[in-house]
Amino acid sequence: MPVTPLIAYVHVGKSFDGGRVVAVDDVSLEVAEGEFVAVVGGSGSGKTTLLRLANRLIEADRGRIAVEGEDVSRIDPILLRRRIGYVFQSGGLFPHLSVAANIGITPSLLGWPQAEIAKRVDDLLDLVRLDRAQYRERLPHELSGGQRQRVGVARALAARPRIVLMDEPFGALDPLTRDALGEDYRALHRELGLTTVMITHDMTEAILLADRVAVMRSGRLLAEGTPAELSTSADAYVGELLRTPRRQAERLGALLPRDGAA
Repeated sequence: MPVTPLIAYVHVGKSFDGGRVVAVDDVSLEVAEGEFVAVVGGSGSGKTTLLRLANRLIEADRGRIAVEGEDVSRIDPILLRRRIGYVFQSGGLFPHLSVAANIGITPSLLGWPQAEIAKRVDDLLDLVRLDRAQYRERLPHELSGGQRQRVGVARALAARPRIVLMDEPFGALDPLTRDALGEDYRALHRELGLTTVMITHDMTEAILLADRVAVMRSGRLLAEGTPAELSTSADAYVGELLRTPRRQAERLGALLPRDGAA
């Protein structure tokens, strides 16, 4: 018996500017429960539009999108968003709210008791490796970029969603923070049994973090599969994207000392 995917796009299309700009062009993509899928592509490829269609931040013009087996067009968009975690590129925190209030906002809207929210906030701060006593009452401007992203991840997980959508979540961070936070999120994804869709323009990041990679260009889905499966694609753009991490590794190998010493 076939398993219903947790997220399914079926011949989905979205245009802007009166139909003159086609952002998503007849895309079909399924994401299974527990899977980590990265959607890659350059600026204007339609990847962020595709992500935002899933929780109705924008509405599709054509096709059908289902989340947890339900057609999203039949779900109240506010209720839909409250059951899907969303991590923005810059954290997207409310600047006037403390770390604790930011993390607890969705449980508050859902009517959780205050004691339960407070415990959830503490548990999540532990989970994303931020000291409770030190960070609970801080405002976003008092945090580093990496700390803001950790709070953004904690907020996305606050109402115990099964699905997390991530829009270039680590793109604005320095390389060390980006690498550490990516690895930490991957561990959380596994530990909590999440289903994650992450947008990134970085093919190396996609290959290292995701189970499967979907490649978009000019609104079309060119190819999708594991890195090994993508390597058999006949599409020239997909091949070029896959060659980039290899070229970078070769250049690094040539520049860095063989013994690994700094």
